[in-house]
Amino acid sequence: MFGMSNGYLLLIVVTLAIGGLATWYVNSQLKKYTKVPISNGLTGAEAARRMLMYYGVTEVAVHRGGPGQDFFDPRTNSVTLSPDAFEGRSITATATACHEVGHACQYAQNYAPMKIRGALVPVVNLASNAWIFLLMLGIFMNIAGLTTLAIVMYAAVVIFQLVTLPVEFNASKRAMVYMDTVALPQSEQGGAFSVLRACAFTYVAAALTSILQLLWLLGQNRE
Repeated sequence: MFGMSNGYLLLIVVTLAIGGLATWYVNSQLKKYTKVPISNGLTGAEAARRMLMYYGVTEVAVHRGGPGQDFFDPRTNSVTLSPDAFEGRSITATATACHEVGHACQYAQNYAPMKIRGALVPVVNLASNAWIFLLMLGIFMNIAGLTTLAIVMYAAVVIFQLVTLPVEFNASKRAMVYMDTVALPQSEQGGAFSVLRACAFTYVAAALTSILQLLWLLGQNRE
């Protein structure tokens, strides 16, 4: 049970390959379209505020964060953008900012998958930190109940990642609808879609690798 096998080594190689491909793809698209200016001349922060007004979402602050900090925080009802996205006037900056505003719109409109995802956060925070320790303890002490509990906890993490997918896809869809409505050129909309698709691929890759890991754990647990 849970031994180092050729199957597990293959799993490691496949998951590393998926993760590496996702990282390369998103970085290449972000870098490519960071160099392409947006024709309306707006910074990401300005685009974010205009999109909020377009969707009629009020009382959402747009903050300048640190490098790599692009997120919506429902606890403070605020959007934080990295310096490149906040101050940038590129396709990447606009796409990034509008995607995060898409999450703010979801929150304002009680988008069901986002509510489900939020409800799972406390469980996942516990499960993501505890499952591997329970699994190791169950293996070393030969306690089947602990390994089963560890797998159940890991399954909760996988479910969270699956629920995250429609949340991310929908935020990008809202961003694209807005960019189409404000009549950005088709070439710029295509670039923005490429950026958003690349970012979405990272979530798909994470979910896929987690599913593969879960299937392996379930298979080992039966043996």
